Amino acid sequence: MPGLVVFGRRWAIGSDDFVLPGAFELFVRLVWWIGILALYTVHKGQFNCPGGGLLHSYLLVLLILLASIICALSALVYISMQGTISNPGPRKSLPKLLYTRLLLYLPELIWAVLGAVWVSDSSVHCEKTVINVIMGTVIASWVIIIFTIIGVVIVFDPLGGKKTFYLTDSVNRNLESSQSGQLLYNVKNTATRVWEKRIRLLCCCIVQDDDHRVAFTSIAELFRNYFSDTDLVPSDIAAGLTLLHQEQDKMESCPKEPEEVLCHSPSSLVTDDLDIELENAAHYMLFAAAAYGWPYYIYTNPFTALCKLSGDCCGNRPTDSDITGSDRHNFHFGSILKITGLQYRDFIHISFHNKIYEIPFFVALDHKKEAIVVAVRGTLSFEDILTDLSADCEDLTLEDVLENGFVHKGITQAANYIYRKLINDGILNQAFTIAPEYKLVIVGHSLGGGTASILAIMLRNSFPTLRCYAFSPPGGLLSKSLADYTKNFIVSVIVGKDLVARLSMPNMEDLKRRIVRIVANCNRPKYQILLRGCWYEVFGGDPDNFPTELDGRNQDALTQPLLAEESLMVHRSPSYNALEDESHLNSPPQYPHLYLPGKIIHVVEESSSRRLCSSEVKYTARWSTETVFSSILISPKMITDHMPDVVLKALDSLSQDRGSCISC
Repeated sequence: MPGLVVFGRRWAIGSDDFVLPGAFELFVRLVWWIGILALYTVHKGQFNCPGGGLLHSYLLVLLILLASIICALSALVYISMQGTISNPGPRKSLPKLLYTRLLLYLPELIWAVLGAVWVSDSSVHCEKTVINVIMGTVIASWVIIIFTIIGVVIVFDPLGGKKTFYLTDSVNRNLESSQSGQLLYNVKNTATRVWEKRIRLLCCCIVQDDDHRVAFTSIAELFRNYFSDTDLVPSDIAAGLTLLHQEQDKMESCPKEPEEVLCHSPSSLVTDDLDIELENAAHYMLFAAAAYGWPYYIYTNPFTALCKLSGDCCGNRPTDSDITGSDRHNFHFGSILKITGLQYRDFIHISFHNKIYEIPFFVALDHKKEAIVVAVRGTLSFEDILTDLSADCEDLTLEDVLENGFVHKGITQAANYIYRKLINDGILNQAFTIAPEYKLVIVGHSLGGGTASILAIMLRNSFPTLRCYAFSPPGGLLSKSLADYTKNFIVSVIVGKDLVARLSMPNMEDLKRRIVRIVANCNRPKYQILLRGCWYEVFGGDPDNFPTELDGRNQDALTQPLLAEESLMVHRSPSYNALEDESHLNSPPQYPHLYLPGKIIHVVEESSSRRLCSSEVKYTARWSTETVFSSILISPKMITDHMPDVVLKALDSLSQDRGSCISC
């Protein structure tokens, strides 16, 4: 629902968000009140110790104060349970209850201070049990007050106090007025500055230069554009995601049409081609994973990695390879050697240098496949995240390439950096001098996969036999013309419901609209949605039936008109700062569609047999199209399916299965 408006400003919390935290505090207060009442009853008439009179008054007032807080909390929780996300009418009295509850913090604070003074008074010589209980009461009061302050800070919306303004159709016609234009500019500028401060705070531990400042501003504008046209609080988004997951699982459980099954039956020629590419992908995924260095090696070998690296990597730095960047104790290089199984002499160049738009990579000779492999590292640092989030589009114009088009700005700059190193520094010339008959192969995972794809486009004219394997690359990477152009030399490998492979601004806009639509039409209270969703995610079960707000009831019986889908977009929200020219629910897409590179192999989990001490997962692979990844799928595996160890495990499993079938 729209953010709660109290104290004349909007907050990042809804009026239906007080059920679970309020119920927890209510439970604590009830136990607390019963304990104090028992203490007072047991010691009634026995407060003759020094300071006992003050103790008697303290406990009596504390009982009354706790009873008042319990009553206020009970009313607050009850009112917050009423209505639904899109029907906040039954909760219209909640702000008054919230004022009452907050007002009770003042006497509680005063009483906590008095209790602390009484406990610390050396002249008090009452029973040890009584003193300990009072001390526990004081500590509990301060803990609740501190957590309340932290909660207020978390739900504080820096833009909530700005003047709400709406540009109606009549005002729209007079948009040339300097006052309207200046007001719109000020609100946008403030929102951008707020996001920029948040990003700077998150990246406070890295050295910031001009590139970082430009990236911060660009990313802040991206977030402002995305979040400024919705009036959903974080819990609404969580409820929407769990509803979408159940709706998605419900649709997947439906039997497929026979025509749909037949269309996925590959021909023998296509199957043979797929087998070859899967074998190559399983081989080159080792290089893409090795580019992550020691973090990946320790993650996949948690018990033995440190011992192996300490024994092998503490010697002198090898001089056969050209190594740049920091690699203390040779842990990165040692891990790359362990993962790939190559020798020192097989490496032409290794770069551990890492800045925004400048990511690590290495060049090595792969004698097994007779290839010169350029492996690009994926996201592993704050600088890499900033490169990922620099998601503006820019033109990629290359000589002798007719299929010029839009590309991801941050990843293209990273590809330009590696291109300059390979060509201008003569790294590839050196490699082909050593092995002139070898072919060039470029690989990478995640950010590295996207960078490898654009780098392959840049090098394609100079190396016509070039091949590229992009593992789990970002979805919003290439325009349609460039994506089609790369089908001849790039293979993308996607596992399961990988989020990153579906991550593009149009897909994010689509996800936002799906969340708005499903929360606007569900008639379950939010706390029920969240509790049911947590149970479903942890223990499974049948998906919800998704009843709508008008199921089985008359619209006239509603306490307040429903918040329609467009009302949850702030274009017409009564409680948020609308930016008129921001995207509307039915507006045309603001961002161009970008796609995955090359031909796409989609690896999916077919079945899993879980035994007592192990679990065996079976995978299947097929050629796919970019339209399959045009929507973000909600699943607990949307993150794990992206991890390099999962990708490598799936490819190894497929290679072994197909190898055993061939031998049979």
